[in-house]
Amino acid sequence: MSHRADRLPTFYLPHGGGPCFFMDWPRGPAGAWDAMAAFLRGLIGTLAQRPRAVVVVSGHWEEPGFAVNTAPRPSLLFDYYGFPPHTYELSYPVAGDPALAARVRGLLEGAGLATQADDRRGLDHGVFIPFMLVLPEADVPIVELSLRADLDPQSHLAAGRALEPLRDEGVLVVGTGMSFHNLRAYGPNGTEASRMFDDWLTRAVTAPQAEQRNRSLADWHLAPAARFSHPREEHLLPLMIAAGAAGQDRGSKIFEGQVMDVTLSGFRFG
Repeated sequence: MSHRADRLPTFYLPHGGGPCFFMDWPRGPAGAWDAMAAFLRGLIGTLAQRPRAVVVVSGHWEEPGFAVNTAPRPSLLFDYYGFPPHTYELSYPVAGDPALAARVRGLLEGAGLATQADDRRGLDHGVFIPFMLVLPEADVPIVELSLRADLDPQSHLAAGRALEPLRDEGVLVVGTGMSFHNLRAYGPNGTEASRMFDDWLTRAVTAPQAEQRNRSLADWHLAPAARFSHPREEHLLPLMIAAGAAGQDRGSKIFEGQVMDVTLSGFRFG
């Protein structure tokens, strides 16, 4: 199958911890999140063309079926707790794209995946916090897609495959989460486990054949330190969407950083 030469890649991005990029972080050294913030700020500059819109899957939205935000002007959902008051006054006045949302639903339903429309829920912090750095002018429409609450990896890989045509339509497909997400193990207790899981994840994502990659990702729970790294996998599942939408394109690691003694990574496909 041929594709346009200007097709966009897909990404799995770390979204940070709460509003971490917009506050003084109380744990660890000053500037703990600076490297990740710099990576996110530079992301659009790595693209051959600027996207006309973005479809984002966050680890912070789950529904029984795949839900799509259809609002023309989505609000923000401040779904983090215990942070400084100013972080609940952040602004990101990005537009939605109801036509693109309908296209996303059509592609998913065409693949046999049930969807629902949601024009009320705001963009959660897994979207607006990183995209305040990725697209700070808020000048590219964003459509958020939920995870499916069963967290079945094969279904999320299938959803990604259904969305692959968007890459030839000027749409950037992004999953945001955290490659290590055991909130009780940030610190020295998580160092070795996060490194072991990250080593496995990097090998899986960068496998030369897409079929091999997707088989490994579907069986992620068999990886070293898998359940320690992800006691619950909602922050890993957005990677399945990005990998599925990659089609045959190979993955590469584009970010690796240490925050609070654990390894966190970001990946690109295509």
